Amino acid sequence: MLKQPSLFEFLPSAVVDAVARLSSSPSEDRGAVFTKPHIVDFILDLSGYLTNGNLLELRILEPSFGRGDFLFPIIDRLLETVPQDCRAKDTTVAQLANCIRCVELHKANFDETKQKLLAKLSDNGFRTVDSTELVRSWLLAGDFLLSEFDEPFDIVVGNPPYLRQERIPEALLSEYRRRFSTIYDRADLYVPFIEHSLNQVAEGGKLCFICADRWMKNKYGGPLRKLVADSFRLTAYANMIGVDAFHEEVTAYPAITLISREASGPTRVAKVTRIDQPSLAKLAKTLTAKKFNASEDMQQMENVTKGSDPWLLESSTEFEIVRRLEALHPTLEEAGCKVGIGVATGADKVFIGPYDSLDVEDDRKLPLAMTRDITSGEVDWKGFGIVNPYEDDGSLASLDEYPRFKKYLLARKAEITSRHVAKKSPNSWYRTIDRIYPDLASKPKLLIPDIKGEANVVYESGMLYPHHNLYYITSQDWDLHALKTVLSSGIAKLFVATYTTKMRGGYYRFQAQYLRKIRLPEWKSVPVKTKQLLIETCSIANPEACNEAVGVLYGISKEERKLLGWQ
Repeated sequence: MLKQPSLFEFLPSAVVDAVARLSSSPSEDRGAVFTKPHIVDFILDLSGYLTNGNLLELRILEPSFGRGDFLFPIIDRLLETVPQDCRAKDTTVAQLANCIRCVELHKANFDETKQKLLAKLSDNGFRTVDSTELVRSWLLAGDFLLSEFDEPFDIVVGNPPYLRQERIPEALLSEYRRRFSTIYDRADLYVPFIEHSLNQVAEGGKLCFICADRWMKNKYGGPLRKLVADSFRLTAYANMIGVDAFHEEVTAYPAITLISREASGPTRVAKVTRIDQPSLAKLAKTLTAKKFNASEDMQQMENVTKGSDPWLLESSTEFEIVRRLEALHPTLEEAGCKVGIGVATGADKVFIGPYDSLDVEDDRKLPLAMTRDITSGEVDWKGFGIVNPYEDDGSLASLDEYPRFKKYLLARKAEITSRHVAKKSPNSWYRTIDRIYPDLASKPKLLIPDIKGEANVVYESGMLYPHHNLYYITSQDWDLHALKTVLSSGIAKLFVATYTTKMRGGYYRFQAQYLRKIRLPEWKSVPVKTKQLLIETCSIANPEACNEAVGVLYGISKEERKLLGWQ
């Protein structure tokens, strides 16, 4: 049975009210995304919920059943193992009643699915009284994250809700934080769903979810990755990049993970390229077979889970090269480079505009580099600038000392003070979210936009200040032209792709946290001829030439470059 007395007896009324609001909200407000039938069957096959076994002895949980995408296939499989002439027996009904638990928060979905299930059971030969009892036992109305269960489950399957923290009522989010240690940084709602689901898995049991793959590498997934590494085994991982697994399009790529409550061991990794029933059924058998045969789209990897570290699930060639380079070379910043991000203002329409039209004193504005200025691969400044409210020492400039600056800000004060950063610090109401360091504008730097399929690295000679959508790299040690060659090669994508997840459209996020993962020899250790080669290659703007030069720098063989797709 589902235990939720605390929802009404012990929780604050604000939490109860928040749950009630979510129970009647549109699907997009609850993060509901529905799964295609062949994917559901694949997950059930992978988890071992098969009709050739005794399903009456298994307990299965679906923590967010929605419209029954998982529920009805589960029931079909369960009933297939129960002979027609046994369905009126009290002992059979009692056994069946203990087999399934499915939870749903949304009232309309719950009521609709309940009626469909009653009709289905009636059509399958169950008496009305037995159908009612089974539905009462199987379908549980409530918030899964506030729920407790009498017994553990052999199998947990499903598609947890995708919902950002800012869309969760504050009182409810605070209650979730109190209960779940994996809600860290900007973790999506599916993260505590996975934690709570794992906590329901019996010894030797399995969890199989289809879910966004971001938590497997992103910062916010660290505590959940540690939970899996410490107490479970990542048994199988199916990459769903490029496959439409849901009825609606989602921004992040999904993946299917099979996690078992057992001692750690190797992980079988597969790339799903087709979602027809025969292909998926064959794949499930291969991933769960006692003897594993590797192929181009399937491999077995050791030590994927290690504390809170990101899961490296790429091909063995990429994995081995990354690990080798990590053992040989320091990180980008350890090699004397600095990685940063441009300025966020909180009100770009106020602080940013055509440089010549910003009616403030000259030392209160800076020329600004934006993504649009570097799309060609070179700097083509479109003439925008940013109002700089900071002195060189980091203090805010005095309004009384800069009359034009003061007039400009006061004319726009209502918009400026409506920002969160201004409300948080009323005495500093005209500060930007990020401090501006004017000397950065005059430093030569490399600029890299956040989201790209490949690294788009542009050299900027020291005239512009970077905007928030751009990451920058400066260095006192490395020649920036040589470094541009390195980062324009496949080496940047190799490291970023290893430590981040691919976005919809095949793009990677070239964020500071991933750029810092790149390994780089110290400049003083690079042979003179290799230095010259890297610098000269910068002006060629040819990816193959960059890869060849960087292959020399890192000792990456021609065969390895070919396997990496660098030539």
